[in-house]
Amino acid sequence: MQKITPFLWFENQLEEAANLYVSIFKNSKILSMNKMPDGNVMVGTFVIEGQEIRAMNAGPEFKFTEAISMYVECEDQTEVDEYWNKLIANGGEESQCGWLKDKFGLSWQIVPKQLEELLSNPDPAVSQRVMQCMLGQKKIVIAELESARDAV
Repeated sequence: MQKITPFLWFENQLEEAANLYVSIFKNSKILSMNKMPDGNVMVGTFVIEGQEIRAMNAGPEFKFTEAISMYVECEDQTEVDEYWNKLIANGGEESQCGWLKDKFGLSWQIVPKQLEELLSNPDPAVSQRVMQCMLGQKKIVIAELESARDAV
């Protein structure tokens, strides 16, 4: 059992959200959905990519903000595209620089593992070109960042 576990507050979509997340990510499963006598889920626990997450349906008092996000490091553009498309489907919203909100309002960062290397180029002019390119993107496109890196 992990010592620290993220805990998410949903208005009333916990079960729907958990089902979506475990359908998108490998190494994922629902551990429990504790229902009240009326059949509605109150609290639940699920795992996405090995990370246990607890959550509850607690009403509309609090909403997700960008102050908390799920950071997903992707192997390549195919993986970026796959997660991006699935998480914005059916009501999600694109933001910029690899950020999006899913249809429940939870923020996600869908980031290729190459990004840190591209941004930390020892030549300040190169890293600045890559940064400017990324700032103009919604979904991160690795080929565009590499073109910015290689531009003369």
